[in-house]
Amino acid sequence: MPNYLGSCLCGTIRFEIQGDFDQFFLCHCHHCQKDTGSAHAANLFSSSAKLTWLTGAEAVTSFTLPGTRHTKCFCPLCGSAVPNIQADGGLVVPAGCLDTDISLRPTAHIFTASKAIWDDGLDGVVKFEALPSQIKEHRTVRF
Repeated sequence: MPNYLGSCLCGTIRFEIQGDFDQFFLCHCHHCQKDTGSAHAANLFSSSAKLTWLTGAEAVTSFTLPGTRHTKCFCPLCGSAVPNIQADGGLVVPAGCLDTDISLRPTAHIFTASKAIWDDGLDGVVKFEALPSQIKEHRTVRF
């Protein structure tokens, strides 16, 4: 049975997942865009994996958007998303909070009708392995 470790950015919350993931969705709905501050959420779903909080269980904070099933669990200190157990007992794990590599590739993009207009044709965007030097030299970003 696979075993995965994960944590929040500040390390207050640490957890272990035992079991397999069924799906890996990149969700483009408006809720996930607001939730992540990005183009989409990257969430792993499992109907059978078991979640064990190793540290920080008491710190895990949960928010459910009223009138929806959209729930986010997060660390109140650093704001990092952490796993949550859905009302139906299923487990949702933000892929970025895992410290263990996963071999599962995204299953599908979902809610693409809500896709951010700027999240299209990104294959041609310049890529850097680290922060570009012109950003390092000019730490202040002006709007």
